[in-house]
Amino acid sequence: MKWFARGPRNRYRHRLAGSDLFGKLSDRDLRTLEGFLHYRSYLAGEIVFDAGETGQALYVLLSGKVAICLPGQTDKPVAELGEKEFFGELGMLDDITRTAQARALAPSEIAVLFRDDFEQLMQAHGLIASQIAMQLARHLGRRLRQMLLQQGRAVEQ
Repeated sequence: MKWFARGPRNRYRHRLAGSDLFGKLSDRDLRTLEGFLHYRSYLAGEIVFDAGETGQALYVLLSGKVAICLPGQTDKPVAELGEKEFFGELGMLDDITRTAQARALAPSEIAVLFRDDFEQLMQAHGLIASQIAMQLARHLGRRLRQMLLQQGRAVEQ
């Protein structure tokens, strides 16, 4: 297990640029953002976060695979995420406890944006933070529409 490493990691910039969350940022903005990110390596089977923990960050999967599981149902993931996907975004937005577990299915490299770092990014680089916030809002909107469609409810456009 490795500890969080912070700061520029040029080898990850192209992976960040390919993610839905950071894909609209310029190379210059990505360089700025890298100073606010933390990087972590996980072994297969290692827990990224557990249900019941206070959410404090969002995670971008740079390589590997992560399963999102409900408590007591680790054998039936609700989602399996791959490279360039992100998760845990609600934890960055509020202080509510996590309702699911995130666990590495394979060795994984993950970029982490903690709430405090995002708030510092908002103060120092408001345009970059607003672009990220807009992508988060779009993502949450898509997820909500998808849930409503699955429940057979009409979706307002």
